[in-house]
Amino acid sequence: MVEINRMGVIGAGQMGSGIAQLAALNGVDVWLHDSDVEALTRARNSISKNIERQVSKGHLTQDVAHNALRRLRCTCNLEDFGSVDLVVEAIVESEDVKKNLFVQLDKIVEGSAILASNTSSISITRLASATTRPSQVIGMHFMNPPPVMKLVEIIRGADTSDDTYQATRCLAERFGKTVICSNDYPGFIVNRILMPMINEAFYTLYTGVASKEDIDTGMKLGTNHPMGPLELADFIGLDVCLSIMKVLHIGLGDSRYAPCPLLVQYVDAGRLGRKRGIGVYDYNTEQKETKSSPRL
Repeated sequence: MVEINRMGVIGAGQMGSGIAQLAALNGVDVWLHDSDVEALTRARNSISKNIERQVSKGHLTQDVAHNALRRLRCTCNLEDFGSVDLVVEAIVESEDVKKNLFVQLDKIVEGSAILASNTSSISITRLASATTRPSQVIGMHFMNPPPVMKLVEIIRGADTSDDTYQATRCLAERFGKTVICSNDYPGFIVNRILMPMINEAFYTLYTGVASKEDIDTGMKLGTNHPMGPLELADFIGLDVCLSIMKVLHIGLGDSRYAPCPLLVQYVDAGRLGRKRGIGVYDYNTEQKETKSSPRL
């Protein structure tokens, strides 16, 4: 079984930077890659602030924080991943883009290295088919935000070996995560259940059953969910929700997984959620109201 001491993370967004932070804090040397230098700078600054915040709260010592930041390297060059034991990609939720990346990585990383995907729904078997090492390809799906959420969903492709699974599981547990394992079916476990609920919330809004506020309040107080489904969709990103619903609809061939037209319309309009400042809710208005509200 491969022991993971050196790790690469591709994508310096919220997911990728969170995974890199976890690795650095848990004794793994980590290279964080992005083609955008500014994205890497933002990620490095965000990771530093998050770690320092934990120091100020007494959750980490200054020595632990210093060593973690020393383990983190940022790069725009995939060739720097030549000596890593595992790479996890956290890039756009597109099968073609991920496959193209895996083709490149397959030529760069050592023959023993594991290629992992943080995909929310895309077939691990199909991603593995783009490589010469399908037994060493696996899904390692962190929940958002990775440093906070306790779950990692591991997905075995058709050819994923037991050694690859065990090494990936050990790494997730080293990060302090609880692991669940899914077979390679559309949506896996979490999104197979979650996304149809979010989609149904959009249908409930679309057909005029209730306001967005009442839909979210009903699910929060009626079912003890920490966030309402529409609020959660904004947090995840409406484009991501739509992509997953399309995977479910095509992969399962059932009309009940058809994306709600309202969800499609919002994405077409660029209303992608919190990351764009507007989705189901308008966060720009919310911020203005907060700033203008008197402090009591």
